[in-house]
Amino acid sequence: MVEKTRAAEAARDELREALAAVDVVLPSLGVDPVSLTSEYLTPLVELGRCRADLACKLAAALRNSAP
Repeated sequence: MVEKTRAAEAARDELREALAAVDVVLPSLGVDPVSLTSEYLTPLVELGRCRADLACKLAAALRNSAP
């Protein structure tokens, strides 16, 4: 379980850093504790909730980075 937790936390941190680079902060970004304890589920990174203006910023950042 420790390895699964570290991997999920690393993914969360990587996403947080990438989003911060385009000035997007998801305040509820985290690791789903239920999926960490499951033998069958892959750990999930929860994107959580954000304000509408942040959702628009995220959409713009994704559009701008699309090939």
